Amino acid sequence: MQDLIEPIAEWGASVVELLGIFIIVGISFYTLIYGSVGLFKKDKAETIFRQVRQRLGRGILLGLEFLVAADIIHTVAVELTFQTVSVLAIIVLIRTFLSFTLDVELTGRWPWQDSSG
Repeated sequence: MQDLIEPIAEWGASVVELLGIFIIVGISFYTLIYGSVGLFKKDKAETIFRQVRQRLGRGILLGLEFLVAADIIHTVAVELTFQTVSVLAIIVLIRTFLSFTLDVELTGRWPWQDSSG
């Protein structure tokens, strides 16, 4: 059974990882084009900068979520050892920290803070 699950899990993890990479790269190009069009239309530079930063930050957050999911799939379904789980924990901690700090940068508040205050 393990011989059947391992290749499927590796393939699935690779697909999810590629999806995360494509999301980050695609959003990056999209925001570059969006910002260029805004400058071409002579919109306010401050508004363009804020909107490009928001879009790029959200794209990076979404891509990071897919990359974490790929790491979890690979570790749990393919290489479940104490060493790989430890490495996964460190990777998830780093990516979670990045997600929290990006969220704070984008919204100006911690994710658990009330949005009305």
